[in-house]
Amino acid sequence: MGVSNELQKNFTEVVPALKSKEAIDEANRCLYCYDAPCIKACPTSIDIPSFIQKIATGNLRGSARTIMDSNPVGASCARVCPTEELCEGACVLNHASKPIIIGLLQRHATDWAIKNNATLFTKGEDNGKRVAIVGAGPAGLSAARELARFGYQVTVFEAKEKAGGLNTYGIVSFRLPQEISLWEVEQIEALGVEIRTNTCIGVDVQPEELLAGYDSVLLAIGMGSVPNLQIAGEDLIGVLDAITLVEDTKTKPLTDEMVGKKVVVIGAGNTAIDAATCSKRMGAENVQILYRRTEQEMSCYQFEYEFAKQDGVEFRWLVAPARIIGENGRVKGLELVRMELGEPDAKGRKRPVPIPDSEFVTEVDYVIKAIGQMRHHSLIEAFGIENKNGVVKVEDDTYRTSHAKIFAAGDVIFGGGKTDAMVVDAANHGKRAAYAIHRALSDEKQPV
Repeated sequence: MGVSNELQKNFTEVVPALKSKEAIDEANRCLYCYDAPCIKACPTSIDIPSFIQKIATGNLRGSARTIMDSNPVGASCARVCPTEELCEGACVLNHASKPIIIGLLQRHATDWAIKNNATLFTKGEDNGKRVAIVGAGPAGLSAARELARFGYQVTVFEAKEKAGGLNTYGIVSFRLPQEISLWEVEQIEALGVEIRTNTCIGVDVQPEELLAGYDSVLLAIGMGSVPNLQIAGEDLIGVLDAITLVEDTKTKPLTDEMVGKKVVVIGAGNTAIDAATCSKRMGAENVQILYRRTEQEMSCYQFEYEFAKQDGVEFRWLVAPARIIGENGRVKGLELVRMELGEPDAKGRKRPVPIPDSEFVTEVDYVIKAIGQMRHHSLIEAFGIENKNGVVKVEDDTYRTSHAKIFAAGDVIFGGGKTDAMVVDAANHGKRAAYAIHRALSDEKQPV
């Protein structure tokens, strides 16, 4: 099918960049706090007053370097971090007037670096040691950048066609254009890091080869695909995986197949929001997010929730899918059951309980699954490291697994079923894991 220019425009970045004068005026509002709470609120500890002061004085290169020095995916995080919960939420101006718009200032500085093809860092002197990193997402790339600055020969193995992980494939283009993530990848490759894409560990390269050929191995493999709903009708045409849907909008030509259609998204995390807003922008007439709990229990960021509502996405609480109904092999409807909240589960969230005889059917054309992601169990088992339900166990502060040579970072070590970890958390993990590997292999050098 064809695609209109209007549809293409729907996937361009929605938040406008600051103009130069706006950025300088905003930077001059900053108090440049000595013991700045915004720094403490940032998982990667960016020196926020410093980068803002550099904007105020016209030193955009220095500003970008300050940001990227602390956060190797700082250009992406400028767009996707929940700043109102982190740095901006901690700003001392929060109650006196309004917080500094740190996220947009961070974007202003990193956008300058992108537009001016700035190379911000240099590779450290070769120390003769080699590190393999499995996974080129935020955690893997952050570790690769730091290790290259320490002088290691770093090879990153990535199963997909391009590096960047979630930032490249899993966050909608109208919030994070692919070229931003790919610039961060280029910055890391400029340090001599080799990224082998289309390379699957366990298929193209075996775990034993990595352990034999490298001084250390870092697992930064993220999460897998969305699990099944475990209900009848999941094999019908029109049942989609939220992660695949978002990836398709970033890697394939947009189509108008959703124009005028009715879409439901199962789940209420950030990926569910992305799938819903994608559907709306692909022309769906009606998009509903269905969640078995209430607004208070949903895991998406507040700004994501508000954005979805502004896009016309509807929310229905306390309902769960029971059966997908088809006609001629395609989705025709969805049978739902009403829920009520019972006793808290192991994580302290009230458990949803079906209400007897409360089933009802709603007419739909597409059902999108967004109920979390599965773990890479087989790969973890292939490395023979200790894990609990696919969550790799690491020593506190060392990121070392049960195998002395293997370290792990990012989503693969997030426990308790937490699948909506922040990109900035993964970046922080990658940095810390790199420092841990460096401590384990050498204590001589500092990054340049």
